[in-house]
Amino acid sequence: MANQPNENISGFEKVSNTITTYSGSSPVFMAAIGLLLLWAISGPVFHYSNTWLLIVNTGTSIITFLMVFLIQKSQNKESIAVQLKLNELIAANNSASNRLLNIQDLSEEELAILYEHYRTLVELTQRARSNTKSHSVEDAISKTEAKELQVGLPKKTKT
Repeated sequence: MANQPNENISGFEKVSNTITTYSGSSPVFMAAIGLLLLWAISGPVFHYSNTWLLIVNTGTSIITFLMVFLIQKSQNKESIAVQLKLNELIAANNSASNRLLNIQDLSEEELAILYEHYRTLVELTQRARSNTKSHSVEDAISKTEAKELQVGLPKKTKT
């Protein structure tokens, strides 16, 4: 599927998308290597002075500083897009648990509890005699709660 231009995005968005696309390309990487080689070759001309060192240090510091924010912006956008795609798949599948639609909003503790339920689900599935038999998250939760009662652990909150 080809990318279609979106007229609703801001100028900053267009510039940042362009920079993100080109900064990860081979020609830009080769240009960066070329600039570093040019800088290294110019060392004897400038007698390896502090100014000569300062040029590359300042340039790389500025580029790194700006790229950190650009990469984070790109990562945030990508993360949201992937989350929305997964939400669409979950919502479209009648047998999928809708409790996972906004899983990214759970706390780390809640995610750990849910993870344990899914580990129990894997155990239940592996113990099943049939490879086609499936279990629900609710089966895993009740199995986990039963284990906790047997061991005398405090009951975890449901997610």
